[in-house]
Amino acid sequence: MITFVALSPSVDVTYLVDEFTEGGTFRPTTVLRVAGGKALNAARAALVVGASVRAVAILGGTSGDFIRKRLAVAGVPLEAVDAVAETRSCVSIASAASGQLTELYEHPSAISTAELTELRRLLGHPEEAGWWAISGGLPSSVPVGELAGLVRLGHSLGQRVAIDTHGAALAAALDAGPDLVKVNRREAAELLGLDAATDAFDLALRIRSATGGRVVITDGAEGSVAVDGSSRWRTTWTGASGRFPVGSGDSYLGGLLAGLDRGDPFDAALRLAAGAATANALVAGAGVFAAEDATRIASEVVVAAG
Repeated sequence: MITFVALSPSVDVTYLVDEFTEGGTFRPTTVLRVAGGKALNAARAALVVGASVRAVAILGGTSGDFIRKRLAVAGVPLEAVDAVAETRSCVSIASAASGQLTELYEHPSAISTAELTELRRLLGHPEEAGWWAISGGLPSSVPVGELAGLVRLGHSLGQRVAIDTHGAALAAALDAGPDLVKVNRREAAELLGLDAATDAFDLALRIRSATGGRVVITDGAEGSVAVDGSSRWRTTWTGASGRFPVGSGDSYLGGLLAGLDRGDPFDAALRLAAGAATANALVAGAGVFAAEDATRIASEVVVAAG
């Protein structure tokens, strides 16, 4: 079982347009709305590739109601904290003419102390040992140390904990020893105060020295690197990369945890992660790819010892 903890959910809206330029008026050819934010995208992706999942999210207002309904349709079990603040929306505009993606992301909605307390209560009674996945940026109303506290709570309840976030919350969480840190190259370099051109394995090893756990660094079309104990892995795929990258990092995390949760070797889980991430980028909408695409791509992914 993988529990996805959503502190910054959103309604993710994708507009497909023939062309887009600043200052113009355009009518979308397609509009997609999903129950989003990093954690919920990852939950949906993990479910697509066969994992047993649940989501614990803080949801408010009509946007929160929309997310509840869409998760139910998708088959993602949800335990929700009722929030005072309206859940945010995030918009992506994909232009067919340029192939470019324009993204407008609201800041995460505020969370009160009482809502955090209720979130911890919902998390405090896991049905079985498994994974917690805490992903996404933290609202400014949440104390920086809250993520570290959730990692420690998960460990106290016999859970393995994966985190995918950035900034001060990520830095504070390292001392809690998450079992898996999954970040992109820019986030890793920012965390360590290094240039983004720094060797990705070097970035991963530095983070592992602080956590003692597995570390994965994704790097867009360049693939990903991972460190696991004394082993290093580089994951690459040379096929089509797709033009809809929104949610691919989340799908990567969902696929990776799906593999690990069912007991796959780490290299096999990395293949599934890359398959899910790439399948996601082939179609519009985060975490709505086809399982057969992810499986096919995973079979062609190359995972080599670094």
